[in-house]
Amino acid sequence: DSTDRRKALPVRPMTGPQSNIVHVIGAGLAGSEAAWQVAKSGVPVVLHEMRPDRMTEAHRTDGLAELVCSNSFRSDDAANNAVGLLHAEMRRLGSLIMRAADANQVPAGGALAVDRDGFSAAVTKALNDHPLIEIARGEVSGLPPADWSNVIVATGPLTSAPLADAIRELTDENALAFFDAIAPIVHRESIDMSVAWFQSRYDKVGPGGNGADYINCPMTKEQYEGFVAALIAGEKTEFKEWETNTPYFDGCLPIEVMAERGPETLRHGPMKPVGLTNPHDPTTKAYAIVQLRQDNKLGTLYNIVGFQTKLKYGEQQRIFRTIPGLEKAEFARLGGLHRNTFLNSPKLLDGQLRLRAQPRLRFAGQMTGCEGYVESASVGLIAGLYAAADARGETLASPPATTALGSLLGHITGGHIETIEPGTRSFQPMNINFGLFPPLASAPTKKPDGTRLRGNEKTVAKKQAMSALALADLDRWIADHLRIAAAA
Repeated sequence: DSTDRRKALPVRPMTGPQSNIVHVIGAGLAGSEAAWQVAKSGVPVVLHEMRPDRMTEAHRTDGLAELVCSNSFRSDDAANNAVGLLHAEMRRLGSLIMRAADANQVPAGGALAVDRDGFSAAVTKALNDHPLIEIARGEVSGLPPADWSNVIVATGPLTSAPLADAIRELTDENALAFFDAIAPIVHRESIDMSVAWFQSRYDKVGPGGNGADYINCPMTKEQYEGFVAALIAGEKTEFKEWETNTPYFDGCLPIEVMAERGPETLRHGPMKPVGLTNPHDPTTKAYAIVQLRQDNKLGTLYNIVGFQTKLKYGEQQRIFRTIPGLEKAEFARLGGLHRNTFLNSPKLLDGQLRLRAQPRLRFAGQMTGCEGYVESASVGLIAGLYAAADARGETLASPPATTALGSLLGHITGGHIETIEPGTRSFQPMNINFGLFPPLASAPTKKPDGTRLRGNEKTVAKKQAMSALALADLDRWIADHLRIAAAA
């Protein structure tokens, strides 16, 4: 138990002037990574976490870096995928989040997915054990004390009201907000494998996987149409008055909202039937397919991929049990919905994530306007490096814009397109993608054998060239700017 372990640890008082101590508020993925990077740089850090003294609607444990939504860190392909590239960059920077993810991976085709409990336990132990990290349990309500001169706020989408109100008052800027939904988790033994089967799309082999990492449940046209109709008609969670005008983030839409956008939306999204063959009936093409992904190392739990939902619990069980193979599904966790809050970062933050109105406060993670576990942790990583440099009286140059980390940072601090409509803002949360990278000075046109690239080959070659450039530029940046931190 992490609480018992924490009580058993020797007290490590942080002595000396507050200017030499970094305070990190929030021990999610971003805050945990930030604290790790600060301590790894030789600077003492106090990591503040309000759980378990005060819980949120989405969390269920007091563990640090608890995963409250999916257990997937998405693609681990560093050569062809922007998030896979971000994985590689973070590993080169000594990321604790990536180290814990790699040590607790579960099969997931081409993706990096983790045992969520093992992952959180690994992060918690590493932070507890570090001699320069003090973990302080309890809520930081309102603005941090004035003598905290170097603060990273990484309180995430569920920032407590007193702190959110204080930030809003300080900036005279209303935070933007959207809804984030949670997918349900099913007990593996309750899935009917005489109907379902194991296979990764196109039999792709990923980290820790074997090309048959997902459980697939096929649907006929009639079953699919009935399912879509049930989703639309199903009883949903009612919004509170203050939530009614909150938009959704397109990267994490509830499945019933996708269904409302058109009868074919789900077939071209999480239920697309391509790249899969039903061994129980190989001559019949499924009209739609529901996939489940392993959620823990034991392989006893599987989450329904892309099935974030705001359906009421009873409706979830009734509707999801109409999926072939899930007729007798037992749910370890049903889906849910929580409000997500983020800053208008390009206006409020400077290039090193400091609040322009009060530069002692630096922000990290999802509340800066990045979206996704890996993106949140990566912004925590760079915020930690910036804060550690400040504590040493140094200035750290930003990572190159050609890197995944640099391009994401650029989006957060000003890379979006301003809206032309007066009185509105265009900044929205963003996953890492190659569209955030600066264009190549010279895009590849030929294959290694000298023949001309054609069609999709050009896109693949361009992504691979951008990835290779990113890693080369990151290595140079590390050598030029992180030597002092590494030596410390």
